[in-house]
Amino acid sequence: MSSLSPEYLKALSFSTQQLASIHRLGEARGRQQLFVQQAPQQLEALRHSAVIESTESSNRIEGIVVAAGRVAEIVDDEVTPRNRSEHEIAGYRDALRLIHDSHEAMPLSANVILQLHSMLFQYMAGQGGLWKSTDNEIVEKDRQGRIVRVRFKATPAVATPQAMETLAAGYARAARDHDADPLVLIPLAILDLLCIHPFRDGNGRVARLATLMLLYQSDYRVGRYISIERIIEQSKDTYYEALERSSRGWHESSHNPHPWLDYFWGVLIRAYREFEERVERLKGSKTDQVREAVLRRTGPFGIADIEADCPGVSRDMVRHVLRQMKSEQLIAPTGIGRGARWRRLD
Repeated sequence: MSSLSPEYLKALSFSTQQLASIHRLGEARGRQQLFVQQAPQQLEALRHSAVIESTESSNRIEGIVVAAGRVAEIVDDEVTPRNRSEHEIAGYRDALRLIHDSHEAMPLSANVILQLHSMLFQYMAGQGGLWKSTDNEIVEKDRQGRIVRVRFKATPAVATPQAMETLAAGYARAARDHDADPLVLIPLAILDLLCIHPFRDGNGRVARLATLMLLYQSDYRVGRYISIERIIEQSKDTYYEALERSSRGWHESSHNPHPWLDYFWGVLIRAYREFEERVERLKGSKTDQVREAVLRRTGPFGIADIEADCPGVSRDMVRHVLRQMKSEQLIAPTGIGRGARWRRLD
């Protein structure tokens, strides 16, 4: 029942295409710091948007929906939650903040998983931070909420505490001994978590929070700027299909993890592609703002003049664009030092 045992990991093999996906993600991780250094101010807007999208999507996957605009207000602490759904939104917000701020001090453990679950339900007394007390099943429901079929029978309640300890110990050992790439170990740990299904409610949300936590710890930080939860919601049918296919035979450790691994890597590849595209667009828009402000000038101007014309654009960005335009012989300096001015060239 463990995807992280030495025997199970040793038996895994990967296709050329799967190895290419791992390599592609490793390259994306290598580029992410460069993007962060090049556009720190623009990334702040992406970060804020990602928190709102992640909170909304992860809850909406579970059927938790609130009025339009309320998620952003709750995330920004502008309003007080007023019903059960909004309390659950607020709980996810707090758990997400904890991971963003403290993931390095949160090694995967049964206690950390309980802590995340407790935060999800902290505004509803007595519902969070407890393992399930009765057996549960992963089921498929129709639009009316009626159970259509049972997808998977989870670990019995009596065995859940030990199963979670085994999961955490297996992940720690495999990571320590470098039994596999983190991009293999992380989705396998999440697969086991979802198959154990340790809580009466909130399993999917805890799994998505734990996914971000483990990715951050391995320096895959794209989820800080692009909502992985939104991408999962947009591919929800594929998510459930991959999970169902890879959970078959899980209790006997005869399951095939590859559908789940392929789905997991596909989500990350899409997130990194969107991240790089959006950063490039943001950088381009700032550059265009500065260039247009310069070209509107008819007389000598200083950096402060362009800053005033382009609110939200940093002085470093203004200087960078001025140097570019100088090299293109569009402008020239008329002095040196702090009082330097610029003029357009015909």
